[in-house]
Amino acid sequence: MQQPYEPPADSAGGAPRILVVDDDPTVAEVVAGYLDRAGYSVDRADDGPSALTRAAARRPDLVVLDLMLPGMDGLEVCRRIRGHGPVPVIMLTARGDEDDRILGLEVGADDYVTKPFSPRELVLRVESVLRRSRPAVTGDRLGAAGLTVEPTARRATKNGSELALTLREFDLLSFFLRHPGRAFGREDLMREVWGWDFGDLSTVTVHVRRLRGKVEDDPARPRLIQTVWGVGYRFEPGEPGELGESGGPGGPGGSGGSGEGDD
Repeated sequence: MQQPYEPPADSAGGAPRILVVDDDPTVAEVVAGYLDRAGYSVDRADDGPSALTRAAARRPDLVVLDLMLPGMDGLEVCRRIRGHGPVPVIMLTARGDEDDRILGLEVGADDYVTKPFSPRELVLRVESVLRRSRPAVTGDRLGAAGLTVEPTARRATKNGSELALTLREFDLLSFFLRHPGRAFGREDLMREVWGWDFGDLSTVTVHVRRLRGKVEDDPARPRLIQTVWGVGYRFEPGEPGELGESGGPGGPGGSGGSGEGDD
């Protein structure tokens, strides 16, 4: 059973520990330097096997991971790290191809940054991901349609069985449970769940697809997380026959966002 994310014991109350994995020593040095000056404890690895060894020996609070590593690539490293628990991962890629970004998100990366990038931007992304990975202050339990979320424990279940969610998938499900029956554009979800005012909206699309795969009985025919064409997505815990128009475009529960649901 996958355990809820918790800071490593020796970093709790201290500087968050960041593992930077990049085979380019110049990039690794610049990234590590900026993170160090921002107050983080930084560890480095230059290939996949050493990254896995370091992550196992000293569990990081977040991993900054290059996609194009020699031998074992960043996708496989991310997949293996994620297999041991929901440690946040930010993927670095020199490619602008959308397929590469989506692949990184599909294997569990929480965010990605395309090279060349501003080190200050990366630090801001790290701060954002870490901030949203901390347990919620509220202890309120959320639940609907057989789904239950415990924010303080960052634990989610479906019909009593625990769901293996990434940190961002957990946040997205929590948001939907807090706002049943309302439609939100992808821009709205990026702002409310990711905390960003701008970004690649395919990030939202991929996370919705992954979340559907874990909470829907039939992800190909989603009943809970529905696409609202021309708007975005709506969480509908009722039966299909109970749907009204209040959450649709132009209805009182609808969102004015322009992002469209793509799947």
